[in-house]
Amino acid sequence: MFSNFDFQVIIDALPYLFLQGMVFTLKLTILAAIFGTLFGTVLALMRLSGVWPLPQIAGAYVNFVRSLPLLLVIFWFFFLVPFIAQKMVGSPRPIPIDPFLTALITFSLFEAVFFSEIMRAGIQSLPKGQVAAGYALGLSYTQVMRRIVLPQAFRNMLPVLLTQTIVLFQDTSLVYVLSLNDFLGIAGKIGQRDGRLTEMYIFAALVYFLISFAASQAVRRLQAHTAIIR
Repeated sequence: MFSNFDFQVIIDALPYLFLQGMVFTLKLTILAAIFGTLFGTVLALMRLSGVWPLPQIAGAYVNFVRSLPLLLVIFWFFFLVPFIAQKMVGSPRPIPIDPFLTALITFSLFEAVFFSEIMRAGIQSLPKGQVAAGYALGLSYTQVMRRIVLPQAFRNMLPVLLTQTIVLFQDTSLVYVLSLNDFLGIAGKIGQRDGRLTEMYIFAALVYFLISFAASQAVRRLQAHTAIIR
């Protein structure tokens, strides 16, 4: 298997792999993590809200999305949204949507479910006395959440949020099935072009492992230096 392993094909592909493929992957990961965290925080607040029907709506969304395979959600958005947009605007033909935007929306909406559960746990981990103290000082619900609850919840849950972001980084490789130019997609295209799929997929796996392992170690160190607020 490795007797004819060609390192030169990997070396020649490095600029294309990292300057385009890895840039695409990291851009998608960072933006999806940001939007997913923001939407996830909204979902978490909705689930903890006492205002009907906000908890029911957020809970139904979380349970529904969490029961679906991510790959299926990606296909739904990529193939069905253009037809849905066509019906909504009355266009004679499906409206094409930018593939990167499609992937970003898909990952943001999907990962928001997991980020919401993390944020909900972070909010519930805070002593209720802090919330009561905020109300006693005359703060509104929004002010209590913005100034007291959410800053501490984000701090306490930061290592877990970053760990989920590492999982998101790995999951972005699924856009390969849409022929997007992410890191794995470019590795596959170069491997097929040069007849060196073994070399390219082994190298891609090694890069994903090294980045994920290094990020995991960084999160572990951060967790060791982050005091949990009680």
